[in-house]
Amino acid sequence: MPKMGESVTEATIIKWVKNEGDKVKADETIVEIATDKVDSEIPAPSDGVLVKKLCKEGDVIPVGKPIAMLSTGATVNAPAPSAPAAAPEVKKSATPAPAVKLAAVENAGPLGRFSSTGKFYSPLVRSIAKQEGIGVVELENIQGSGKEGRVTKNDIMAYLPNRNSNGTQAAQTILVETERPAAPAKANGAMPQAKPLTVGPNDEVIEMDRMRKLIAEHMVMSKHVSPHVTSFVEADVTNMVMWRDKVKGAFEKREGEKITFTPVFIEAVVKTIKDFPLINVSVDGTRIIRHKDINIGMAVALPSGNLIVPVIRGADQKNLLGLTKSVNDLANRARINKLVPDETTGGTFTLTNVGSFGNIMGTPIINQPQVAILATGAIKKKPVVVETPHGDVIAIRHMMFLSLSYDHRVVDGALGGRFIRKVADYLEAFDINHTI
Repeated sequence: MPKMGESVTEATIIKWVKNEGDKVKADETIVEIATDKVDSEIPAPSDGVLVKKLCKEGDVIPVGKPIAMLSTGATVNAPAPSAPAAAPEVKKSATPAPAVKLAAVENAGPLGRFSSTGKFYSPLVRSIAKQEGIGVVELENIQGSGKEGRVTKNDIMAYLPNRNSNGTQAAQTILVETERPAAPAKANGAMPQAKPLTVGPNDEVIEMDRMRKLIAEHMVMSKHVSPHVTSFVEADVTNMVMWRDKVKGAFEKREGEKITFTPVFIEAVVKTIKDFPLINVSVDGTRIIRHKDINIGMAVALPSGNLIVPVIRGADQKNLLGLTKSVNDLANRARINKLVPDETTGGTFTLTNVGSFGNIMGTPIINQPQVAILATGAIKKKPVVVETPHGDVIAIRHMMFLSLSYDHRVVDGALGGRFIRKVADYLEAFDINHTI
């Protein structure tokens, strides 16, 4: 299992493209995998024959662990296909400590990859457990639906709403608290659950795919975590539209790709973040983490109907041409499933273009752990009152709405309002003679 990025420690086998005994060429796809961010393909490192699969579809494999055997010899006698090898079992402790002592020790320390009884916890599960104040003992009592009873993200998210209804869990919490200094009681922040629906005879049931489930969970979590506020402004972007109309033909002929409004929007956002750096932050409990890097995520609609947010890292270090290249490259590779996981992480602010679907405005949901997201609406021609040295006149101008959703825990209306107004000011002041 190759390392797909700095933030990725494991991946799920989605589909074996090649079977045991198949000949493969270098760089030919052998297997499709998925992380919690993107789906990817693993190519053959060289010509050869796929001798053996070491894992099954659906298995979660740590980075660096072998997933298949490939023979690169001149002559190969491939064995008959056999059942994938089972993952080695983790040895369990022969003499576990008494329950009381285990609860006190395990819950007092940080969550590790393995519990004392051998259960493996993924980084994502450990992160959720830490955020919700779930200790190892409590985590071990969650029934896992993954391989060998492994607790998955869905398991822990389903457990949270009913967390305090189990007497055993409450007893464990009391037991641990007698061993440690008392902590303030945590407010019950369980996410509300919708009532089960009755499916009628004329209804069609469509199961969510993996990406749609992740999107759904992330959106619900964001609304649960952040009190959302949205501010709106209208901007006159006539100069920007006229500039693009003037340069787009020559740009496409010279660069072999189109120029859209998105890089112009991103450039204006970057300038505004420099003016208001407290928008470029994240919240960690009662701490505000101010990011010096400006990494702009841009929402991309996929052919499947799903959504992904690739990130332009160091956006403040790129000029308009560099931003255009990055926007086109990331958007194109996102649509053909060629992004790597690191290209969808590390964002500090997100832009979503609802105008591409003809919408004039929107109220976007914050992409956690960021604290703000900007939606750009459709550009429409409107009659507008324009002030001139000779008096007011009515003119036909290109107008658009900007919407900024922000986390009211750390961004008040004054900061959010000034920020979005400044973005509009930069767009309105765009130089029609700008060269790219």
